[in-house]
Amino acid sequence: MRWEDIAEVMEIERRAFSMPWPMRAYEQEILRNPSAHYLVLRPREVRAIGWMVPPSRLPILGYGGFWLVPDEAHISTIAIDVPWRGRGLGELMFLALVEEAIALGAHLITLEVRASNFVAQNLYRKYGLEVVGRRPGYYRDNREDALVMSVEDVHSPAYRERLEALKAQLWVRLQSAGPIPLHRSGAN
Repeated sequence: MRWEDIAEVMEIERRAFSMPWPMRAYEQEILRNPSAHYLVLRPREVRAIGWMVPPSRLPILGYGGFWLVPDEAHISTIAIDVPWRGRGLGELMFLALVEEAIALGAHLITLEVRASNFVAQNLYRKYGLEVVGRRPGYYRDNREDALVMSVEDVHSPAYRERLEALKAQLWVRLQSAGPIPLHRSGAN
């Protein structure tokens, strides 16, 4: 994620969350927090009337980020824009964050998730995260509890094997879904 992405990220942020982060939070994360690592998800390549559309001009479909402190990656946010949900892109973003965290030396990956968000919890369990704690009243919009989920020893051969198998399954799913259209039907 670059500063130039923030306007588009903020549009998705407002559609995705009942309590979106303010722009100044992303300014802090992108420009001043050396522990922060943020990624955006765009279509890989698109041909429009015989011309290649440069990747930087393709729409952002989602984003995510984590803090690496010192060998722990704490996933701070993941969002997929509404029209693109249900296509495996949230899993793709989560996988990209996990792989980036491992490449940067993380041995533990952790995050908070709403107690009512069973879809996300199931995804995280699929990748080996387990509930290790609860933060009562964590979410300010409705005082909902957060579950703290973590996975340790992500450098182990067993976890790397698991990750590669899940990655292969995800690629099959994404390839069978076909190309992502350039227009954003359903986006406000």
